[in-house]
Amino acid sequence: MKKRVSLIVITVVLLMAMSVGVLAKDTIKIGLLESRSGTFALHAGPKYLAAQLAVKEINDAGGVLGRKLELIAPDPQSDNRRFQELARRLILRDEVDVLFGGFSSAAREAIRPIIDEYEMLYFYNNQYEGGVADKYTFCTGPVPEQQIEPVIQYCIEKFGPRMYILAADYNFGQLSAKWTHVFAEKHGGEVIGEEFIPLEVTQFASSIERIQEANPDFLVMYITGDPHASFYPQALAAGLNIPFATSINVAQGYEHKRFDAPALAGMHIGVHYVEELPTPANQDFVKRFREMFPDVPYIGEQTQNTYVGIYLYAKAVELAGTTDIPKVIEALESGISFDAPEGRVYLDPKTHHLVRDIRIVVVDENHELHFPKTYEQVWPDWLSREKGVDLTKKPEFVQYEP
Repeated sequence: MKKRVSLIVITVVLLMAMSVGVLAKDTIKIGLLESRSGTFALHAGPKYLAAQLAVKEINDAGGVLGRKLELIAPDPQSDNRRFQELARRLILRDEVDVLFGGFSSAAREAIRPIIDEYEMLYFYNNQYEGGVADKYTFCTGPVPEQQIEPVIQYCIEKFGPRMYILAADYNFGQLSAKWTHVFAEKHGGEVIGEEFIPLEVTQFASSIERIQEANPDFLVMYITGDPHASFYPQALAAGLNIPFATSINVAQGYEHKRFDAPALAGMHIGVHYVEELPTPANQDFVKRFREMFPDVPYIGEQTQNTYVGIYLYAKAVELAGTTDIPKVIEALESGISFDAPEGRVYLDPKTHHLVRDIRIVVVDENHELHFPKTYEQVWPDWLSREKGVDLTKKPEFVQYEP
């Protein structure tokens, strides 16, 4: 009798274990690499929250293909070597179905060769310097022809042609500066000086002196990360009263909230999304986000991009009827769109980037935001127009430069 009871117990335990295993396999696994510590934690941490919100909303609505989404999100700690280690772990050990991640372009380029090696589907959810043409990579952030060109053109027309570039000394800053030269020439502007600042720098007195001596009509800012943000109060203290143009500040690092007015006065941003965007769709998104995460300091463009990316992935899986990566990529390349908090976005099949509205956002003396101009449905078409990229016909795995 005891043997029979023992066998029954063992059988029940085995069945429960098998059931748990089946359930685990029955989820759709999303790998997420966003830093909650280190240099980029302030910028990338909220992206982790956005992923949680999107996963919760999708799961509450029934999941995808009747399966729940499961988020696996170790902290890469703003360390590119750790990004590489964790990318391999998520792909090989955790067997994720898709990978999201990376705030900086350096992080993206650290893991993209791994993505291509293992033929893993990858979403990069930041605005960036552009040029990535990769069969397995989909970019939900805007690129230079959508951000840098509009704000450079706007500032040349408003303030004059002479500009001075201050950029982070890595892939993003260097290539963004190159793009600025291209668009300055196109719109009758002139770059009269440029500096590339290492990411760890926090003191800008010498740079501010050189800018004052050059006396440009406006500054072009591609400094990024928490250490670089110290530029703004230092510039204010030094009496640097020159308009700024940027594709990243305010929308990502919410400097207008972190520093006392008027440190950011005169900042002009070419951007698709800021938390203050005054539309019903965005106001509803902000309400839902803050109900789930009331302590989030700011909902930036990279945060919204992550939310959009997860919804696009879920929509593509539904369309494909499977998580099989080649079929999901085919669905993503079919021309899908999504009503995002920022407005309607359309995934360009050729380039794997989004068509979207771009706004000029201006910070006033009180750090309030204004929206003087909108460029509707701007295409990310430099890759297809100038480089002949069509990822639906010819797979590529490169980053082109201007």
